[in-house]
Amino acid sequence: MNYEEAKEKFISTWGALGTLWGINKAMAQIHALLWISPEPLSMEDIMEELQISRGNTSMNLRQLMDWGIVFKENKMGERKEYFVSEKDVQELARQIAKERSRREIRPVIKVLKDVSSIEDDNTAKTKELIKQTKALHELADTADTMMNKMVNQEHNWITKTLLKIVK
Repeated sequence: MNYEEAKEKFISTWGALGTLWGINKAMAQIHALLWISPEPLSMEDIMEELQISRGNTSMNLRQLMDWGIVFKENKMGERKEYFVSEKDVQELARQIAKERSRREIRPVIKVLKDVSSIEDDNTAKTKELIKQTKALHELADTADTMMNKMVNQEHNWITKTLLKIVK
């Protein structure tokens, strides 16, 4: 397999994985392209390489920047904006974990807390709802707390070891 075939396979696979993780294919493919690119790429470079529209490229670059894993970079004498991806795999994993917690896990924890705190009318169905949602709330909250401790301990040897195991 030559470079172009390997690059296309990687970008395609990353795009497919992205859909399993809840992000759209184009967003994942843009990230993959930037991640493996040795140089910053312009929006036009990305559009041409992935054969996607300007609007799709722009929207997904904005989302990747909101996630904190893609950054704008200026080149001297150039009016175009260029984009680069976070290259450090451990930092990338930390940033994605932080964003997933903020966007997905914490809102669910809030709902579980609200639901498990309903007034108990002493019926079997209400008691079961409270019991099960409280247990799930405690599990989700504990998992989120552990993940955030791990994510925020970037220089901790345990974190580095766990991140290597996860890889």
